[in-house]
Amino acid sequence: MSRTQGRHRISRRTKIATGGIALALAVGGIVVATTTGNTGEASADEANPAFFVDILKVQPNQFDPRPVYGASTGTFTVDCGRNENQHFNPDNFIAQPGVRNGAQHLHDYVGNLSTNADSNNKSLVKAGTTCRNGDKSAYFWPVVRIDTGEEEKNEPAKAPDGDRAQADQEAKTVQVACPDVASKLTDVPDQAMAEVGDNLDQLDTQTDEANQRIAQTQGQGGANFVQNAILNPLKDRRAAILDRIATIIARFAPKPKDLGGLAPCAPKPGKDTGTPTPPPSSTAGGALPGQDENNELPGNDGKILRPQKVQITFRGSPVGKVVAMPKFLRVLYGDAKVSTNGPANARASWTCTGFENRVTDKYPICPQNSKVKRIHTFPSCWDGKNTDSANHRTHIVFPDRSGQCAKGFKAVPQLQISLTYDIPHDIQVKKQYKVDAFPQEKHNPFSDHDDFANVMSQRIMNGLVNCVNRGKTCRA
Repeated sequence: MSRTQGRHRISRRTKIATGGIALALAVGGIVVATTTGNTGEASADEANPAFFVDILKVQPNQFDPRPVYGASTGTFTVDCGRNENQHFNPDNFIAQPGVRNGAQHLHDYVGNLSTNADSNNKSLVKAGTTCRNGDKSAYFWPVVRIDTGEEEKNEPAKAPDGDRAQADQEAKTVQVACPDVASKLTDVPDQAMAEVGDNLDQLDTQTDEANQRIAQTQGQGGANFVQNAILNPLKDRRAAILDRIATIIARFAPKPKDLGGLAPCAPKPGKDTGTPTPPPSSTAGGALPGQDENNELPGNDGKILRPQKVQITFRGSPVGKVVAMPKFLRVLYGDAKVSTNGPANARASWTCTGFENRVTDKYPICPQNSKVKRIHTFPSCWDGKNTDSANHRTHIVFPDRSGQCAKGFKAVPQLQISLTYDIPHDIQVKKQYKVDAFPQEKHNPFSDHDDFANVMSQRIMNGLVNCVNRGKTCRA
């Protein structure tokens, strides 16, 4: 991957002699990204001391609902690393698609390697991934920094320009949109899993090949060329595979009905507005004052602390089976603008290892030998139709306290991302760590948030659903 060659701007601040930052460096978790601030000026953007709390003063408040008979009690954990490849940017293609520096703070990314403001379904599918099982989904959250007041110098992050150009090009081409099949296969027998997975892979391959042919023949053959030369033959090939999947399952369980209705695909026009993608130094509202070369505003500075452990786990439902998430489903956790929007969508995320039943909306100060931890549990009740919505929330919502989805919604695997940080105890006591945030949030820990876009292959999603529905513990 390409990387920027220059150093990001250093935030020059009064040096404070502390042993804490040396100890923090020794743990090996402080890594690259950007810093901000105006050269020659002191900054005063530490987190408010009132944002911190001793975890021992937080009462236990986390109690999972008791599973009923027939619940899906399994878990599926995927290893996507800890952002060792230094993928950072201040974008959010879900909440603010196409807006450079739309987040105004840095995100840590794992999974999809191309994620930036200009990402779209096609560019995400074509990209690589850090996930060991090949999951191309995008998982991203705001970084945590240690801020002791010393002069800060982080190494450059990955340059996104090549990825932006690819995403811009992909957005302008016609795409084949095919019905999701994995979400219709709710209970594939174990004996049929391998064969069904092979055939789901063939469906994905056929879609990719159709997209490639459309790109290669763009402008050829007249108005009906795509339908007659590409989509109609694709429908026939998909119908044969869908019939084969039904036959494989029927050897061990009741034959699925109506899979044949999933054979037809449709063209999805590209978005060619005729205007170039804005340069990296601008946003939808123009350049913001004080941005550095990575488009980040002053206020989010300090040493980036990579999580010591990232755990990405999908869980079932305590009241029944789950269905597959549709491909390209977007899901948000928390609210990055809680001071503006209010607390309705904000979530308490902070705790300490060994005290996970105590979650707080403040930064925890943990006992010795306990580590700071963020737990992000996403909504899991899907409307059964949409992969996104105008506010990016109404298409997928949280279950009630018993785990039940509202009428008209279906339970999908619930994503939970846990981030553990090795923050030296004296740094915690001195209240010298903080999460990146929009400037108006002033590093409020209640503004913590997380984002997910499902780009799993149908094989991976089918395996995930069957794992949690059967009560298994799976690692991929």
